Amino acid sequence: MTSDLAVAACHSVNPDRWRQVLTGVCDAFAGRFGRVEPRRTATAFVTGLLADIEVKTCWQLAERAGHARPDAMQRLLSRAVWDADAVRDDVRAVVVGRFGDPDAVLVVDETGDLKKGVHTIGVQRQYTGTAGRIENAQVGVFCGYASRHGHTLIDRRVYLPVSWTDDRDRCHAAGVPDEVAFATKSELAADMITAAVDAGVPAGWAAADEAYGNSSVFRAHLRHHRLGYVLAVSRSHLVPLDGGKTRVRADRVAAELPASAWQRRSAGAGSKGPRFYDWAWLDDVCTDADPDDGGHHSLLIRRNTTTGELAFYRCWTPQPATLAQLVRVAGIRWTVEESFQAAKGQVGLDQHQVRRWDSWHRFTTLALAALAVLAICAADAADHNPADTGLIKLTVNEVRRLINACIIRPLSNLAHRLRWSDWRRQHQARARQAHYTRRLNLELQP
Repeated sequence: MTSDLAVAACHSVNPDRWRQVLTGVCDAFAGRFGRVEPRRTATAFVTGLLADIEVKTCWQLAERAGHARPDAMQRLLSRAVWDADAVRDDVRAVVVGRFGDPDAVLVVDETGDLKKGVHTIGVQRQYTGTAGRIENAQVGVFCGYASRHGHTLIDRRVYLPVSWTDDRDRCHAAGVPDEVAFATKSELAADMITAAVDAGVPAGWAAADEAYGNSSVFRAHLRHHRLGYVLAVSRSHLVPLDGGKTRVRADRVAAELPASAWQRRSAGAGSKGPRFYDWAWLDDVCTDADPDDGGHHSLLIRRNTTTGELAFYRCWTPQPATLAQLVRVAGIRWTVEESFQAAKGQVGLDQHQVRRWDSWHRFTTLALAALAVLAICAADAADHNPADTGLIKLTVNEVRRLINACIIRPLSNLAHRLRWSDWRRQHQARARQAHYTRRLNLELQP
């Protein structure tokens, strides 16, 4: 074991620290279980979600944990006594303890899972970006937390369409509490924002796509909490100008801007280099109905430097802000997409086989706990990654591979696995540098 640790240290891998993170996340919510059996099962569940198994269902998780039957895992999601919201709060506290920053951004978005049948909670034929069309699907609304230290998901709500909330027998069969009524996705997002603010989560901003930005009620909710926001809106969104006396379509406003109004700035680093766009900022416009919010309204317009495609953002800040700040927040919104990809690809967020209200919230909460482990371990590795190694920083995907090799199922040929990890990271670093150079040359062309 000592030699394995020495080999890992040579590759900038810290298994002891990663083991502490996994144990710390599980210990954070251990007190929510009154009995030792579900407590141990919950730890095994989170560990199984991190494991290198193809499908993350109760059967596979139980097999990996060495259980003779899947009963304990299934009982954990159904009949065991524990509060998923309380565990969610504990996981959120761990994330904030590591990533907390007063300038952080709360990012809300939705993701869909394709489902068959009609009995699974929230399922109906509806549009989901996962398929890019109307399908039989279940939609969840999530809240992400993004700061300069790292990002991950911290909250979740399952969306119940009207076809569900108007059918109380159907809701009762799925275990939906009687007090749960229909709520739009923006209302679910507002609930999560309120929960984070009430819990003292440090954040100065909120970001979301146009499904939420087009809602004046959602925007007013953020102003009530004094959260600055950069919210995407549709091109047909009516922008209030001249103190609200006139309203003009956002795309028409963009069409009338002079060439001097545009500035080229990066919205942050992407997989293929800095994400350069042209930006136009109309400060002190877009005043909403409430004249007493005491803040600064503006319209931000983004133009793709290659295609000319436009995107529009309603912005508000309690204090004067700079264009650089708004561009940063607009760019950070994409972290929620990265979190969705990691949650589904690495910890099986979309692989649950549960139908009921409690079971969905329990599985999803434990998946967020597993995702938090990966996010924190990746952030720790990034903080200690020497700049001149010629390797990219450890990604969430690579961290999960190494957690399996070093902790969950230690390998006798760890040095071999670490050399392969280094080769992948070196190859990715070269590819990234080539992409960066190519994109930078394109951006500098007149």
